[in-house]
Amino acid sequence: MSKVISLEEAVKMIPDGATCGIGGFIGSGHPQEFSVGIEESFLKTGHPNNLTIMFSAGIGDGTDKLGLNKLGYEGLLKRVIGGHWGLIPKLQKLVFENKVEGYNLPLGTISLLFRDIAGHRPGTITKVGLKTFVDPRIEGGKMNERTKEDLVKVIQLENEEWLFYKSFPVHVALIRATYCDEDGNATMEKEAATLDSLSIAQAAKNSGGIVLLQVEKVVKNGTLDPRKVKIPGIYVDGIVVSRPENHWQTYEMPYNPALNGEIKVPVDSISPMKLNERKIICRRAALELNPSGIINLGIGMPEGIANVANEEGLPGLKLTVETGGIGGVPMAGTAFGTCINPDAIIDQPYQFDFYDGGGLDQAFLGLAECDKSGNINVSRFGPKIAGCGGFINITQTAPVVIYCGTFTAGGLQVSIKDGKLCILQEGKVKKFKEKVEQITFAAEYATQTGQKVLYITERAVFELINGVLTLTEIAPGIDIQKDIFNQMEFKPAVSNQLKEMDSCLFQEAIMGLK
Repeated sequence: MSKVISLEEAVKMIPDGATCGIGGFIGSGHPQEFSVGIEESFLKTGHPNNLTIMFSAGIGDGTDKLGLNKLGYEGLLKRVIGGHWGLIPKLQKLVFENKVEGYNLPLGTISLLFRDIAGHRPGTITKVGLKTFVDPRIEGGKMNERTKEDLVKVIQLENEEWLFYKSFPVHVALIRATYCDEDGNATMEKEAATLDSLSIAQAAKNSGGIVLLQVEKVVKNGTLDPRKVKIPGIYVDGIVVSRPENHWQTYEMPYNPALNGEIKVPVDSISPMKLNERKIICRRAALELNPSGIINLGIGMPEGIANVANEEGLPGLKLTVETGGIGGVPMAGTAFGTCINPDAIIDQPYQFDFYDGGGLDQAFLGLAECDKSGNINVSRFGPKIAGCGGFINITQTAPVVIYCGTFTAGGLQVSIKDGKLCILQEGKVKKFKEKVEQITFAAEYATQTGQKVLYITERAVFELINGVLTLTEIAPGIDIQKDIFNQMEFKPAVSNQLKEMDSCLFQEAIMGLK
């Protein structure tokens, strides 16, 4: 029998109460056709319902139109287990209103858990998450009062503390590829990332479940290069040919061959950033770049570091993204997770094996809230649930971690003139808090492991020195009392060698890093 079925037939194969592993990263690699089909079926028939969905990355565009936002209905979902939540507001709302169970676990650990479920191992054992909100002694990754079950435990192995993320069956895998043959052997030529699709498929198959595959086109058996097959047909139970509008490479464009290595484009075609507070921060962070190091750039503010490095003509930087992209120039916005001109694209779980094992030399991440101890929160702000994404995996294992963000938020306006920074309008929100709302990065753990930690803003630089958050640099033109201390909920330690930030950060001309 042919495995090619209609969307309606595929959705009917999903049992009520099933646990579904869903592929995708923002818009890349997500089987949008299935999200559309499940929404249509639930609204029409009430089925499938009471689903548990598990995904590593936040699959959406920040509106209610795309990705997992299509599944944001009370009754359709029972439980949501995800790594990044910032782009799926309909699911955030359900969790905040206590209408579904919600877990926020590290993105990379979810990827690895899919693989451990496939191998019938009891769970994933890792130090990732210790002393953060994922630690069960703090919150256990639980997102609301409705969420009771402990999915994370503290265990002792060889006289060391570890976290144990327990396995459970995955009944349905929802994944996508570019082409497949009539038996379901699937290739991913046009995908910008291969993600954890293989691990999700294996998890479902070895749980006695089903694998549903979305593709652009079905081709004749024997016509695909077996070396390019990423999903073997023996795993696949149903194939749905997607409508073109539900199979874009990213949410920004139907297809860009420079994202999957089909072509190489001149990087000088990438426009440089305007000189503003964001560029100052990214320039200061770029001064820390190790030209021979392996580097991760996080979502948000750090995305601009790649732009600065490109403008400065820095050769041979080994930038990586958690999706599995290595080399090239990481993209921003809803194309985050992809790279222009990548050197390699590996599966996401293997990227996190490398990250978790200490393979990174440096990591540059966003700074949303910082407290007097040096803890960072990027994951939750009242009803807004951003989620930790790969942040915890990356920040707990890289020997050098650099946080990048504006000093205040909510209306900050600055001007740069004659090499000096002037605050025209202060942001309404203080980001340096007495205590962060949620611990996404634990300064105590960083001190124990001996990490170098910097906190870079447009007007000041701090460093975690012997466990103490210490002011080390201020921008030219800045008044330390008015523009720094008065805009914090606590007074930091000040270095005896306090200095001005480099004047090259505040000039229109390139800095000359090359």
